[in-house]
Amino acid sequence: MVVVVLVMAIILSIAGFRHIQASDPYIQAVLTIDGDRTRGEAIFKMNCAVCHGINGSGEVGPNLLGVSDHKTKVSLIQQVTSGRTPPMPQFQPDPESMADLLAYLEKL
Repeated sequence: MVVVVLVMAIILSIAGFRHIQASDPYIQAVLTIDGDRTRGEAIFKMNCAVCHGINGSGEVGPNLLGVSDHKTKVSLIQQVTSGRTPPMPQFQPDPESMADLLAYLEKL
């Protein structure tokens, strides 16, 4: 019984944390915009390609091919804006540019 209660508490905590993340005004703004892949590719090449490779196949940074198959848009936004895994720098483009970058990442 105690194990069931603990598991339920963990599940509810995770669900609540994800709700808080998705309710971030910046994330909400990005998610309401249909990004442009061509502009996203230009943003990627200017800001990301030096570490992730010109086509996203990885260099210093990880391979991003198929990244949208296993990462949500919210987690991708958070990764880009927080730089939570060094040596990745923080990068917070305006919401439209972030939506463009997401559109490009989805095609990798």
